Amino acid sequence: MTRFLLLMIVLIMFPQVVETAYSPALPLIAHTYAVSASEAGQTLSVYFIAFALGVLFWGWLCDRAGRRPAVLAGLTVYGLGCLLALFSPNFIVLLLARMMSAFGAAVGSIGVQTMLRDRYQAEELAKIFGTIGAALALSPLLGLAMGVVLSSGAEVMPVFIGLLVLALVLLGISLLQLPETRPAQSQHSSLWQVLIRLLKDPAIWQSALLVALFNTTIFAFYQWAPFLLQGLGSDKQLMMIAGVLLAGGTFMGAFLNRRWLAAGQSSRRLIWRGIALLAVSATGLEFAGKHLIFLLPAMLLALAYAVAIPNLLSGALQHYRSVAGMAGAVFGLMYSLLLGLGLALSAWWGDLADVTLICAVLAAICLALPLNRT
Repeated sequence: MTRFLLLMIVLIMFPQVVETAYSPALPLIAHTYAVSASEAGQTLSVYFIAFALGVLFWGWLCDRAGRRPAVLAGLTVYGLGCLLALFSPNFIVLLLARMMSAFGAAVGSIGVQTMLRDRYQAEELAKIFGTIGAALALSPLLGLAMGVVLSSGAEVMPVFIGLLVLALVLLGISLLQLPETRPAQSQHSSLWQVLIRLLKDPAIWQSALLVALFNTTIFAFYQWAPFLLQGLGSDKQLMMIAGVLLAGGTFMGAFLNRRWLAAGQSSRRLIWRGIALLAVSATGLEFAGKHLIFLLPAMLLALAYAVAIPNLLSGALQHYRSVAGMAGAVFGLMYSLLLGLGLALSAWWGDLADVTLICAVLAAICLALPLNRT
């Protein structure tokens, strides 16, 4: 593995690691700022709304100023958000700090995808995304481990300090190692034109909604699992067990996905299989209730995600290769906004099994629609 690819993997894992690191601290944050579990969970929804806006902005900046300046600026903004969280006097300021952090962290997603599209093409790019997908399976586990360690005391400050240190480390490494990959004669596309083109494409909306629904089930778990485990009187080591189970489900899903694709099964069929797995998971979660065994059907969430998401992302923008950077930014904006809405509704609804079942039903309806690309 080249140094460049290794750095790309680290940067694209960064947003997911820092977000899952925040999950074990939610009960502590609720206690520190005297807010309810639902209000604390809303920090996840505002995170993804700001993340969506960040994806659009950094995608535009990657084309205008270059990939390297955009990534460095995004990491800097993330660090400033962590600094603001560290000194937040109340919950409202904390929400603003989380939004700033999310806006900056978004560069780890769109910046890396754009740089990879600069360096690799066609089948080689698909293989690279496969490698990255396998690496991303470790992100929740690493994030949860970090969150458990940092939130092991009675103070929330170590969590914010740890995230700030991570931002500074990544910024330093990127300053030294990150190259500029923008083509010398890159096409200057109008963001507005690309935005309108994608918004008028029903197949893009279909893909964005499906990506958002699968992501909602995963992050709804991170939204509610800490409170479920706390209600069982369990310590935070169980969050690590949950992370291991979800990582195992993701690895298994990635393995099965590669095997089924190699056997000639279509991406659409595998997406249907992911939806079926979501439905099975929802049934298991309903029967498990608030007992510890809920972690086993939750493992299927990760498996379903790992089967469906690569097939959704690989085909979503295949007709937009000439404007891949801008299209990726707009597409990311679309599904991130939908994800933020989904998590806000999840926090309001308050039941992981119901949220998973609703997402599975909506995904099935969405995929069954006979849509054609414009």
